[in-house]
Amino acid sequence: MTISILGAGAFGSALAVSLSSKTKVILWARDDAMITKAQVDRAVPRLAGVELPETIALTSDLDIALSADTILVAIPAQKIRDFVVQNASKLGGKTIVSCSKGIDLDTLNGPALGIAKVLPEATVACLTGPSFAADIARGLPTALTLACPSEDRGIELQQILTTPNIRLYRTNDLLGAELGGALKNVMAIACGACIGKGFGDSARAALMTRGFAEMQRLAAHLGARAETLAGLSGLGDLALTCTSDLSRNYRFGLALGKGESFDGNTTVEGAATALAVAKLAKRDGLDLPISQAVASLVAGEMNVNDVLKSLLARPLKEE
Repeated sequence: MTISILGAGAFGSALAVSLSSKTKVILWARDDAMITKAQVDRAVPRLAGVELPETIALTSDLDIALSADTILVAIPAQKIRDFVVQNASKLGGKTIVSCSKGIDLDTLNGPALGIAKVLPEATVACLTGPSFAADIARGLPTALTLACPSEDRGIELQQILTTPNIRLYRTNDLLGAELGGALKNVMAIACGACIGKGFGDSARAALMTRGFAEMQRLAAHLGARAETLAGLSGLGDLALTCTSDLSRNYRFGLALGKGESFDGNTTVEGAATALAVAKLAKRDGLDLPISQAVASLVAGEMNVNDVLKSLLARPLKEE
C-alpha cells in the first residue's frame, strides 16, 4: 500500500522517514523549488541532518499525493480547513489522519473534527502525543495516541501506522485526543514565559499542574473523556512540551519572558490556539485563567509581570 503525507515540515518528514521502513510513502509540499532540491539532496529544510530514504517519493503535485487511500495531514492547523474545503472533491471517501495540533480560530474545532464536518463520508482520525520530529526521524522509541471513532478502522490504522520505533495506543475519543494535543501547547507557552522571566522551576511545576486541571476542565465541558487527557495525548505531551527547549511553543514562551523576538517563520500553534480558547471561554462563560492569560500575552495586551500578578491575585480555593 501507499501512504501520502501532506506537509514536508519537520513532523511530516519525520513520519515519512519512519513509515518508509515498512511501506511506500509519498511526501507532498506545495513548494516546487524545495521539492526539486529535496529530490536531489534527499533532505528537507525543517529536518536538518536527516536523509530521506529512496522509498519516499517527493512531489509537489497534489493529484499524485491524493491518489493514496490513506492520507496523513501534517500542515499547520490554521490552514487545514481551507485546504480540505478546496480539495473536498478529491478527499471524499478516503481515510484522513490529522497530524496537526491546534484549535481553528474561526470554527473553534480541532483539525480532525473540522475535517470530519467538511467530509462526513471520510474516515477521519488523529495522530498525536509526546513526540519531537528529530527523535522520530532518528529512529528513537516514541509512543503516540491514535484516535479514531471507528473501532474497526482504528485497529487497521494502528497496524498500518505502527513502525519499529513508533508504538501506537488506540482510542475512539477523537475530541479528547485533539484537545490534549492542542491545549498543551498553550501551557508550554506559559511555562516558557515563566522560565524566561526567571520565575523558576517551582513556578513552572505549578503552572503545569494547574494548566493540566484547566485542560481537563475544558475537555469535560466539551464532552471529552477525562482519561484521554490523562494519557499520552494530554499529560504525556504536556510533560514533554513544557520542559524541553526542542519545543517551539516553549521556546516562543521563553522569548516572551525574556522580551526577545522570535523566528517569524516558525509555526507556533499554541499562539493561535490560546486565542481560540479565549474565544471558547467567552462564548461558554468558562474560567480558564492560564489560557486566557496566554492569549493576552500573545495579543500584546499584558506582559509577563502583569500576568503573574493577575494569577496570584485570584481568590484562594480548594485544589
